[in-house]
Amino acid sequence: MRKPSWPRTGKDRIRLDSIVSTVLRPLPLLALAALLLCGCRPTVLEPVPAWAYPTNPPPPPGPAATVEQGPFQIATSKLSFTRKELSNLFAAPDWQPESHPPMPTVVSHGRAPEVRACAYCHLPTGNGRPENARLAGLTVEYFVAQVKAFRDGSRKSSVDGRAPILNMTKTAVAMQDDEILAAAKYFAALPPQSFIRIVETAQVPKPEIAGWLFKFNPEGGTEPLGERILEGPEDFTQFELRDPATKYIAYVPAGSLALGKRLAQTWGDSQELECSSCHGPGYKGKDEVPGIAGRSPTSIMRQLYDFKSGARRGGKSSEMDKVVKYMKNSDMLALAAYLGTLAP
Repeated sequence: MRKPSWPRTGKDRIRLDSIVSTVLRPLPLLALAALLLCGCRPTVLEPVPAWAYPTNPPPPPGPAATVEQGPFQIATSKLSFTRKELSNLFAAPDWQPESHPPMPTVVSHGRAPEVRACAYCHLPTGNGRPENARLAGLTVEYFVAQVKAFRDGSRKSSVDGRAPILNMTKTAVAMQDDEILAAAKYFAALPPQSFIRIVETAQVPKPEIAGWLFKFNPEGGTEPLGERILEGPEDFTQFELRDPATKYIAYVPAGSLALGKRLAQTWGDSQELECSSCHGPGYKGKDEVPGIAGRSPTSIMRQLYDFKSGARRGGKSSEMDKVVKYMKNSDMLALAAYLGTLAP
């Protein structure tokens, strides 16, 4: 094999080293300068915000605690349900059947053993709870597309093992197309409502995780909120009874609402990605794009992070990819908090 013809001498090698050093050393600085001049920003996926994906702890060892079995009642209904009835995934408790249209069978009872009643988790009103999502007012096309995304695996969660997403996926896989369409038409006809109160604060009541969200104990002291949103029912008993009028509180860091409003109105280098451009005036939805005003802040946070992590793909998620590409977790937090203050 022929030996390289150059460098031939030690002096030539020194000259070559000098040339390489002169040319290559400034390259990192040149690359940085190019990055700054072109307006490019680094895209970094920060660690999963665990507070947005609260996961129930395992039950304590030993015999299960005795739980009252009912029957139970709520102030706004003449009906009553036992604990067993309130826990039946194939017969959604309906405290106020007169307040909404008749539910299709798939919404009220599902189809055992895998198609759980839609209204069990998302309520007969379609307004859902923080551990899932509001379905009321979604267009038929969007609803169908999302169920099929769960079915084909293009919509997942950034955190494995959470019952809400597992149950939704199992249900979607087992649903027939006519059942999906019937559910879509039912929820599309319902008015979206919000029951969330947003509070900026530095300290929060001591939380614990229960029911896939946070339960607050006002008598248990406080702790610093930090860079989190902690969301849970104001009355946990009412929440457990699946009362559709349950009110929720979301504690958010001070300054979140002003920042979130600014981000919603100005996101993008030329403000071309501001939220109303796709989600419509007041962020109440436009065409097949869902309304995001008045939604659970932790639910919004999960969707933003799942878009960025790639757990949620398919459909029109490519439009959201552009939005979340340069978002930090703190940006998502502020935006989710602000949207939660708006009327749906």
